Amino acid sequence: MTEEVRWRDRLRQRLRWVWRGTIVVVVVTSPWWGREGLRRMEFFRVRRVVIEGTRYAAPDEIVSRLRVDTTASIWDGTSPLVARVREHPQVREVRIRRRLPGTLVVQVTERPPVALVNTPTGLRVTDADGATLPVDPTAIDVDLPVLATRDTLLLRLLSQVQDSLPALYAQVSDARRGPEGAVVLELASVRLLAGADVSSGRLAEALAVQQDLVTRGRTAVELDLRFRDQVVARLSTTP
Repeated sequence: MTEEVRWRDRLRQRLRWVWRGTIVVVVVTSPWWGREGLRRMEFFRVRRVVIEGTRYAAPDEIVSRLRVDTTASIWDGTSPLVARVREHPQVREVRIRRRLPGTLVVQVTERPPVALVNTPTGLRVTDADGATLPVDPTAIDVDLPVLATRDTLLLRLLSQVQDSLPALYAQVSDARRGPEGAVVLELASVRLLAGADVSSGRLAEALAVQQDLVTRGRTAVELDLRFRDQVVARLSTTP
């Protein structure tokens, strides 16, 4: 092998390393220069906003909070948009994703209404933390238990029942405090008495007892869960 051939081989090898290094630099820095270049392209201007996951919050309210106009690019950062939407009292979580070439998809998780609380200004829709939600019960059909006061213990209990025992929650017409700190849940056909720390498991036992009585042709007017490992039923005397 002549000296000239060796020199050419060394040159080719060095060029390969330079080329590989250039590729690495391009790939590593592309999130900065690539996105900045895409942001300037008219093709990626925001032309449509899709709101998903809303039941109580009006989609128009979410869009107005975004404050996105036709000069915005879908490659703009979404953190400011997320922060604006989260300020809506009905919104618990929000995620924003891009759908090329010009659509932003806003996925909203709402704060679920738990109860209607009686206030000096009328019934107000309230969440598990006792916060008033911007839901007008005269305009939107909400079938919720009624509380005489903003009792956070009852609200959290109702939220727990709503999540784990939706069939039971659907039967609750109102909830209140009973004697000696007991909790009273008025259902469509029976009253439940329980301790303030009652679990979903214990409430499920009450439903099982109620169903068993129905199959035997008996009707309970009250089921008491305050006794350890027991469900005490007071039966109707009406034939």
